[in-house]
Parts: sequence; structure tokens; C-alpha cells
Amino acid sequence: MGGVLASLTWLVIFGACRTTAISRTPAPDTRMDWPSYNKTLDGQRYSELSQITPSNVARLRPICELGLGEEGGFQTGPVVLGDTMFLTTAHTTVAMNATTCALLWRKVDAAHEDDPFPINRGVAYLNGRVYRGMPGGRLAALDARTGAQVWSVDVANGAAGEFLSSAPVAWEGMVYIGLAGGDWGIRGAMFGFDATTGAQKWKFYTVPVGNERGAETWKRPATAVHGGGAMWTSYTLDTRNGELFVPVGNPAPDLDPDARPGDNLFTNSVVVLDAKSGTLKWWYQAVPNDGFDWDMSAAPVLYRTASGADRVAIAGKDGVLHGVDRATHRAVFKQPVTTILNADKKPTAAGVRACPGVLGGVEWNGPAFDPTTGTLFVGSVDWCATFTSGKYEYVRGQLYMGTGYTPDKSESATGWVHAINGADGSVRWKYKADRPIVAGVVPTAGGVLFTGDVDGRFYAFDKATGALLLREQMGGSIAGGIVTYAVAGKQYVATTAGNVSRGTFDTKGSPRMIVMALDAPATPRRDTLPEVNGHGLVAQQTPVEHGEQIFGQFCAACHGAKGEQGVAQSSKKTLSALVAFIKNPTGAMPKLHPDPLSDLEVDNVAAYVLTLQHR
Repeated sequence: MGGVLASLTWLVIFGACRTTAISRTPAPDTRMDWPSYNKTLDGQRYSELSQITPSNVARLRPICELGLGEEGGFQTGPVVLGDTMFLTTAHTTVAMNATTCALLWRKVDAAHEDDPFPINRGVAYLNGRVYRGMPGGRLAALDARTGAQVWSVDVANGAAGEFLSSAPVAWEGMVYIGLAGGDWGIRGAMFGFDATTGAQKWKFYTVPVGNERGAETWKRPATAVHGGGAMWTSYTLDTRNGELFVPVGNPAPDLDPDARPGDNLFTNSVVVLDAKSGTLKWWYQAVPNDGFDWDMSAAPVLYRTASGADRVAIAGKDGVLHGVDRATHRAVFKQPVTTILNADKKPTAAGVRACPGVLGGVEWNGPAFDPTTGTLFVGSVDWCATFTSGKYEYVRGQLYMGTGYTPDKSESATGWVHAINGADGSVRWKYKADRPIVAGVVPTAGGVLFTGDVDGRFYAFDKATGALLLREQMGGSIAGGIVTYAVAGKQYVATTAGNVSRGTFDTKGSPRMIVMALDAPATPRRDTLPEVNGHGLVAQQTPVEHGEQIFGQFCAACHGAKGEQGVAQSSKKTLSALVAFIKNPTGAMPKLHPDPLSDLEVDNVAAYVLTLQHR
């Protein structure tokens, strides 16, 4: 639905929904609800629900779905409280009934400032409010019953490549979130805010300079100023000790480790901060002086072994599950969960093929832990790339990758699901998926493990044996959270579907939330919200305006928000040449036509690219 009709429909829906009260927003019940990005603040993602079992999971079917009305990346981790689900796209926040998918409210907040990479991974909930990073680099608190904004504070500078993509966490009157944008050469920072007022309580730089601890690991101190160290996904909290576990991304420039000699703390690390003051307590660095963009991109998991040892499980784009002892801060085990090749090498002018590639390993949804069996579960991407060195320079607000990489053909990208002994790191079972696994993984007391792949297949496994119990096509790439919860004694499973922010995965489908239950009616309820884009509600657009929207959704992740990576220098200087290239690309560029891009969409994005070349 588009144009004026969409805007008029939006007004009707929004007007009705603003007066629709959410039936209950109680204190979270971690047995029945899914109250945080990873369910509980320790990140375990384990559900105590047992209604769905290996013997009946084949009867799981969609009961309803809601189309979110915004194309682009859909990587949200849904939060469920009572019968209300909160989820996000880049520019909208939605509350819907968690059993019928009926819209309760929707807040649209278009970017009025620079928005380097339009993506959002979800909300935090605390005391009747939901918190999320907003377009333009703001952190906002919204009333959970109405969606009305309570406060908003500026956090990130989009003009410098900073933005907020991660789902914050909230605890004891505080909200925590960090800067994304390491690939743009920012200097990463983590923040603690007062949940009531939005006042900043503390700030911790993940790339130290001067006399700050760890600054000596940047042997050329000037390189730390644009040293990266971003936060992409979400965080983990030890509520007993008041410790915040922060996964930190890659150094910048991403692919030139010789330009920044040293270990480059605290990049590719998990830093442990005092949650109240932001002071550093300890850290674990998985990949020093990284040259392959191997972020610690997912929230870690806190768990205890049968012998009583406190551990933290850390997984990132290096493709390794690290089991770290919290007393000694040392790795007890390091278990590969995808193909590892040439991890000890560096990019060269001739090119070095290494695994994982920049889109491989464990992405933004990390491990889960089953405390009843002591098993860690993790999904991963098996996809390599060739890395090359070359000349480059830092330009504020543009991608600062440093050198270059060429992924293997996208059709070669596969995935894994591993079940690993949390005590010693040994593999209990593993499953090779046809396509990458970036979705959340969910072990349950019923004996089932849920996840999904980027081709849109929803999986249910026997968590004990790895036997595949169910594989159903959801009609869109599953790249966000999968959650399970109970309302009125009935267990539901909900999955995201539709994600196009990583075109190199050949991901496709319009963002939708799908809710499933046992023995659901043959025909599920289907609703779709009116369309929005980065400028707000969709109205009549010129071809160039529409092309700019399509470019942001499908192209900006590789080419930069303004086409700074290769577009302006392209040899295709006419509309017809650009159209022909987009329809039949060469090299690493994925084929997007005829699906997901139509002829008209290719024409319009080509028209927009011409304007970038003439700036």
C-alpha cells in the first residue's frame, strides 16, 4: 500500500490505536514472558515452557502475522510482557497483541539527521516504559501503554558515522546502550543513562587514549582516535554482582592491522563494567589486532557449570565459541563453530582467502544455554572471503574499511547449529544447514530447540539429539529473534521473517512478525501496516526519492549511506548501463533482480545512483 491512500489509512489506524489500552503490562514473569532481548539479563534464552514437545511440535502452525510496513533490515529481538509484544524496525516501534497480532500502537520516527545504517534490534522494558535507539542517534523512552515519547536524548553523531543499532538493556533505574559505527572509524563508547530522566550517568570509551587503561596497546596512539570498537547488538547483566558485559566490535580500519600495531584494546573483546559507575572491572579479548573484521558481535551468556564454576560464553564473527572462567578471566575452551582458515594471516596485495569472511561466524544473535543439561547452543554462518590490502584514507562519515574483500559466491554460504558441553567445550551434536543461521536460538524445557535461516526456514530440533523435527518456510529471511511465551496457559512461538539489510546473503521478504501455536486454524490472520520509509509515511515519491529509499535498504550496507564505497567511481555512467549492471552484476555484488527488486525499483535506484555520481 502506498501513496496518499497509505497516509490516510495510517491516520485511521493510528487514531484508533492511540486509545487502545494494552490489557496488562505487569512486572515481568520470566517463566511466561520474554521480557528482554535475550529473555533474561544473563543472556541464556532458555524457556521453562514445556507445552510444545518433540512429539507434538509438528502441529505448530502460524496463527497470525503482522506486516510491519517498512522495507529493509528486520533484526528485532521481540519483547513480550503478558499479552503484549514490542518490536522495532529502523524507524518504527510497534506494540501488538502477542496472541492475535492485532496492532495496539505504532510510533513512526523518521530520521531528520544523518542515519548511516538504518537498522534497529529492539527495545528494553522497565517500569512501564520501553527504551530504544532512534533514527538520528537518539535514545528515547516511550510509554509502554500508548507509545507516547517520554524523553529523548542525543547520543550519537550521524555525521561522523555514529548510530544506535543495539537493543538496550534496563535494570534498577538505569538504561545501557553503546555506539555503533566502528566501520566508519568512530571511537566507540558505552553509556549508562537514568531511566527516569534520560540524564547520562556515565560513559566508557571502548578504545582508550592518553592515560586510559589499555591505551598502550595502540602502538601508534593517533590511530586510536578513529579506532572503531562499536557495539552492535545487545548486552548482558549479572544482577547479583552488578556487572555489565559489553561485546565490543572490530578495530578500524577494519582490514589493515599493520596500520594500527598492537593488540588494539578493547576491540574484539568483552569488557566487564560496574553497572552503576561504568568503571572497568576486567576484560577478555578474543582477537587481538584483528585484520578480518571479526567483531564480538553478540551478547555473551552467563552460566554456571554442574561443578559450580561461573563461566561466560562468548561468540563472534571469528567463528569460535569461547568459554571463559569468570574467576581467572581465562579461556577454559575455544570451540570452532564454523570453518576456520588462515586465521593467523593478514590481508595482502595479492589477496588472502580466510574463513570466516566479514559476514561469517556468529552474527548479532549469539549463544543460548540450557541450565538443565549444561548445554550451550549456537547458530553460525559458514562463508569465506578473500581479503586484499590497498591504499585508503580516513574521511569523516564514510566507511573506513581500509582495504578490500571479496566474499565467496553467495550461493556457497551455509550455516551450522551446534550443541556444546558448557563444561569442557566438546560438541554434543551439530547440524549443517543449507543457508546461514543468524536467527536467535531458543532451548525449551519441552525438549525442543528453535531457530531459523536466512532463506526463511523455521527449524525445530530435538535439543538432546539434534534430530530435525520441523522445517517450515516462513516466506522471508529469519534474521531477528525467535521467542516463546505463554498467555492464558497456552504456549506460543513467534519469529521474525523478512530481512534485506544483508543483500549479500540474498536475503529477501518484507518484514513480518509471525506468531505460531499448536493446532492453529488452517488460515492464519494476516494484517499489514501502512508503509513508511526513512522520511516518514509514504506519500507520492519521485523516481529519485524512491531510488534513494531502495539504495538505503539494499545497497548502503556495502556501498555506504551516500555511495562512498565505489558508487561514485563506477564506470557505469549512464542510466541504461547502471540498470543493466544491477540486473546482471559481476564480482561480489549479489543479484537482486527480479527478486527482491522489480524492474521499476531497479530503474529508480539507478536514477538515484546517477545523482551520487554527479555530486
